[in-house]
Amino acid sequence: MKRLALDTSSLACTVALRIGDEIFERHEEQAREHTRLLMPMIRSVLDEARVSFTDLDAIVLGNGPGSFIGMRIAASVAQGLAYGAGLKIIPVSSLAAVAAELMDRLEAKAVAVAQDAHLHEVYLGLYERGADGLPRPISDERLQATGAIDELSRGEAHLMLAAGQGWERYPGLFAANEQWLAGKPHVLYPRARYLLSLSALGSAIDPGDLKPAYLRHKVAEKPAQRGP
Repeated sequence: MKRLALDTSSLACTVALRIGDEIFERHEEQAREHTRLLMPMIRSVLDEARVSFTDLDAIVLGNGPGSFIGMRIAASVAQGLAYGAGLKIIPVSSLAAVAAELMDRLEAKAVAVAQDAHLHEVYLGLYERGADGLPRPISDERLQATGAIDELSRGEAHLMLAAGQGWERYPGLFAANEQWLAGKPHVLYPRARYLLSLSALGSAIDPGDLKPAYLRHKVAEKPAQRGP
């Protein structure tokens, strides 16, 4: 397997390359630097592994939800590379990648991932550990206000670990759900190596068919275009 993974949906700019059982990784957490960092990081892992774009089997894209501008950066790069090298793209959830890290490192059984969506909302994903150790969603990823999470308060989910920067950005979200949470490990952003793991569950698509998971579509509209 030769797959390149990338994600810029959050503060993290993260790239990983899998060649067989070996992973080459670069990860930086810098605000508003993704455009400058991403391509050099990609070239760096390819050079370290001594492979070229045409050697790859597919590109794995962290497809959000997350920052609109950040998601567009990674999506545009992934599409350009895929078109140029004749590759397909495997889009996977950036939220699920955060859950996958906790399930790998801590053997977590269930994880609630929240990333800052601004406007006192978070992008929320709730996951349980599958038999293969990878996260499976127990509900659709969605925008969530910073109050009680229905699935937790109704007892529809097991006691969960809280991950993602959204819990840090909105302390009231954690306070409103603390009785149903098992803890809050310091895992804030997706890492590309876990996108690679999740690609086993994804489907490869043509680059022209890619649809980033914005969730809040109105962020791309001009104010005059928005409804009341």
